Amino acid sequence: MPKSVSPPKYRHYKPRNLAVVRIAGRDHYLGTFGSAESKERYARLIAERNVGAQPALPRADLSVTELVARYWEWASGYYVKNGRPTGQLPKLQQSIRILRELYGSTPATLFGPLAMRAVQKYCSQSGRCRNYVNAICGEVRRLFKWSASHEILPASVYEALRTVPGLQRGRCQARETEPIRPVSDAVVEAALPYLPVVVADMVRLQRLAGSRPSETCNIRPADVDTSGEVWVYVPAEHKTEHHGRERRIFIGPRAQDVLRPYLLRAADVYCFSPADSERKRIAEMRDLRKSKVQPSQVDRSKAKPMRKAKDRYTKDSYNRAIHRACIKAGIMPWSPNQLRHAVATAIRRSHGIEAAQTVLGHSRADVTQVYAERDWKKAADVMRTIG
Repeated sequence: MPKSVSPPKYRHYKPRNLAVVRIAGRDHYLGTFGSAESKERYARLIAERNVGAQPALPRADLSVTELVARYWEWASGYYVKNGRPTGQLPKLQQSIRILRELYGSTPATLFGPLAMRAVQKYCSQSGRCRNYVNAICGEVRRLFKWSASHEILPASVYEALRTVPGLQRGRCQARETEPIRPVSDAVVEAALPYLPVVVADMVRLQRLAGSRPSETCNIRPADVDTSGEVWVYVPAEHKTEHHGRERRIFIGPRAQDVLRPYLLRAADVYCFSPADSERKRIAEMRDLRKSKVQPSQVDRSKAKPMRKAKDRYTKDSYNRAIHRACIKAGIMPWSPNQLRHAVATAIRRSHGIEAAQTVLGHSRADVTQVYAERDWKKAADVMRTIG
């Protein structure tokens, strides 16, 4: 168990009968020793020290590079989930790199709306899409908001940056990206024969359950309640858990048939494992082999392989496996997220937006609108009747 670090002591400076405390190598005089005022100031300084407030450099001299270094130190400890860095850190690294490249030596207090617009222009001209540029600028605003909340910079710096709007479609130079569309069943079926057996079952399960790619990768027997007619999968970790929301994924009869063989393992072992996929691939190759297996070829595993199969798929390795299968099948590559869009569209068409929102685990219906394509056929039927 780590040792607790005791706070700096409340000390007596006898020549002037003052209370004093040393924080980060600097003495802070608190007033008359033993007075209520000195004890209040001592308690306040210790509390501020515990949340990371440090006198450091004068605010007017703090450069953008020094500011982002302090923000990164905080963020690398904050954006962690279950002992692993979250996807927020790579996004933050991009915004920090751009800030340092353009304004590294600039005093942080002088970074204003004009500088923010310059960052927007620079990102747009470098070929980044409009949504990505807005995300980068959002990270920059978040950095200055943090600096204001920690009293490193005046709040007026952050408030000034808020006056700069995000880039709007058709009113900027940044390129636009196509929205993610649902993938059709025919396209999915065309890719399935070229997928590893394990990944093909992941695709079938996600298409039936509407889970996120990461939720599909992380499923374990311990997370699935099989006592009811409809199974309930409660992920050990999910996208919105830091907001205090519970996520439940309901698995119907057809999805149960896909998942059932993978539940016959230890409760805490991931159902979909690249190691399992590799073993099945080797077994299939052996079954297709026509020549006799030589004694030296019975066990071809290496004692110290350069790459070792992981215990579970990640959303990235899952996506790469699908991409490779699509190339082999000669079809346009699609992503696991498009399966989720397809499920959302189907549920919305048959059961309405509220049902789609509940199944997908969205807190707001407007988020579900992004995933569920509008049923244009229904609109056409209405206008055929009343138009």
